[in-house]
Amino acid sequence: MAFHELKTVIDAADRAIMAEDFDALMDLYDEQATLVIRPGLEVSGKEKIGKAFVAIADYFNHSLKITQDRMQVVEGGDTALVLAEAVLETTGADGVVSKITRRATYVFRRLDGKWLCVIDNSYGTDLLDEGRTTET
Repeated sequence: MAFHELKTVIDAADRAIMAEDFDALMDLYDEQATLVIRPGLEVSGKEKIGKAFVAIADYFNHSLKITQDRMQVVEGGDTALVLAEAVLETTGADGVVSKITRRATYVFRRLDGKWLCVIDNSYGTDLLDEGRTTET
């Protein structure tokens, strides 16, 4: 795809996650955003999303590396759907490196000229294979 400014926003989010700079990361989320933590578990609101990212970092032994490979942006008005191949690499406590590629879906809204994440779903359509529970 041709370059879209959302690629820069998503790259900044990935860098903030890897640096565990969760304050900077939360600047990229809408106040009422929703994060899919894993299939069947979601959290909404910046405060809960921030806490979730702290727990995710701990779960992955503070080794999470994220990159986005192929990406498509579908924009309509002040909303954009981003389809991306998210590549996650982690190192377990045993030193074993794992690499996972997910077909992620993200939804962004432009507010006052700034793109903010409204839905962060690194699992993409794999959610169709799982049950769903929402924590609010």
